[in-house]
Amino acid sequence: MTEPIRSRSPQNPDDIVAEHAPVAPDEVRRLAASARAAQGEWRRAGAAEHASALRGAADRLRARADSVADLVVREVGKPVTEARAEVGRAAAILDYYAQSCFAATGELLAPSLPADQPGLLFTERRPRGVAGLVTPWNFPLAIPLWKAAPALAAGNAVLLKPSPEALACAEVVGRLFDGLLPDGLLRVVPGGAATGRAVIAAADVVSFTGSAAVGAEVVVAAARAGLPVQAEMGGQNAAVVLPDADPATTAAMLARAAMGYAGQKCTATRRIIVVGDAAPFTEALVAAVAALPVGDPARAGVEVGPVISAAARSRVVDAVDAARAAGGRLLTSGRPRDGAFYVAPVLLDQVDPAHPVAREETFGPLATVFSAPDPAAAVALANDVRYGLVTSVHGRDVGMLLEAARGVDTGLIRVNAPTTGVDFHAPFGGEKASSHGPREQGSAALDFYTSVRTVTLAAPPPPARPVEEAA
Repeated sequence: MTEPIRSRSPQNPDDIVAEHAPVAPDEVRRLAASARAAQGEWRRAGAAEHASALRGAADRLRARADSVADLVVREVGKPVTEARAEVGRAAAILDYYAQSCFAATGELLAPSLPADQPGLLFTERRPRGVAGLVTPWNFPLAIPLWKAAPALAAGNAVLLKPSPEALACAEVVGRLFDGLLPDGLLRVVPGGAATGRAVIAAADVVSFTGSAAVGAEVVVAAARAGLPVQAEMGGQNAAVVLPDADPATTAAMLARAAMGYAGQKCTATRRIIVVGDAAPFTEALVAAVAALPVGDPARAGVEVGPVISAAARSRVVDAVDAARAAGGRLLTSGRPRDGAFYVAPVLLDQVDPAHPVAREETFGPLATVFSAPDPAAAVALANDVRYGLVTSVHGRDVGMLLEAARGVDTGLIRVNAPTTGVDFHAPFGGEKASSHGPREQGSAALDFYTSVRTVTLAAPPPPARPVEEAA
């Protein structure tokens, strides 16, 4: 018998939030066939019905906002203030794509037809079919919905394979659409790697968010099947602090960007590069990190809760030990707490930029501090990793800020703003190993979940004149 998968509360690992038998590959194929059959009906339903379903789901989510936020806190350990914000953001995503159902689906061009034969040349965007979505646990509402909502708005069916650590939240996402969509159009398919591979094999378009290692496998599998694919795979994000940045304000901002939600965001600040003498800013940063409230994420005001699992906690502890063994200096305690998956925020300096802790994503409350002699050197250090998701630049001199921003090689560039935070109506994605394929969110998502047809519509030629009449 197949062992069920379980999600556990990271602040109370004895609390099993949800469990489900993995969906077997044969069952995934059956569900995909059912979704594909329903997709024809959904495509014919048209923009008004698509928009109505998405608005209805948004209204349901808002009506349940408090209980859903509590579930996010319980299942993935997100601090309650952030959990409530995610619920609001998820509803806003549904609203945005409800309105986008009425966006233009093509353009009118000048046809190259004979002068005596009028006609039209136009493009038309059509849904691809079944969208296979593989999503992580850290944004258990927002990420599934910023993938599913545009896919549905464009007329596709959806197979959603959520992270095993976010089963209950995924079930909430699925139930939002009960009775609003044709039967079988949207399916939540819990499982592990085998289920995920089956979803990719059964889909017509694939969207993935997760680790770089798994994302590379997804991209290869989709490419072999000839499927359009996008993969978002994290970052080793830098913040460049210019000499004229206000130390206290910037340090407080970066402390939250690095350590908030225990650093479990792909956009979290991992490296802080200070131009010039780093000591005064480092002192302010250590104080800002020490001031962050750490503890039970359900408690108001807490900003740093647990990491998601014992394995995640071990990765942080092991990374810190390796960095210290190589000469890194520990600036904060970084002590784990017994009985749950907590790790106190960790700041390191005197780390070799070539060390793995500075180059690979640990996905926990861990950041390293570096110094650079000038802005150009700071930007070069920021770019000198295989990832390219987001960089922030901080200071007052507009010319210096613009020069640094122009040199940054990431998909997202934030000036005097934290690396964290995403506008759901703007393109989201990175460069290098952070992303593969087209951008997510905004109108870019609608483009991804559709394919373009070019249609020539020529008027029928006039009937031939009888021979005797022509004479």
